[in-house]
Amino acid sequence: MKKKIPGYDYGECEICDTPMQEKLIKQDFWVKGELIVVEGVPAGVCPQCGKKIVKANVGQWIAKLIKNSARIKKATKISVPTIKFDAKEVKV
Repeated sequence: MKKKIPGYDYGECEICDTPMQEKLIKQDFWVKGELIVVEGVPAGVCPQCGKKIVKANVGQWIAKLIKNSARIKKATKISVPTIKFDAKEVKV
């Protein structure tokens, strides 16, 4: 369950005009072929369509964070399943 944090009005969703709700989310990034997951990111999340936005200063902090290779090396590692898409199995 995502935690709510008080204090910032993200306004309405630009896709469906539903009021955004402030929550702490997990955000994933691919950096140099490696999946990086940042937990506890404060974001506005649309309860209707799922659109997520972050404040500019949060985005700037994340950009610095994912460039910090020493911190990334010390981070907990997770394992995720990978499945290869086979176009021969699908009639497109």
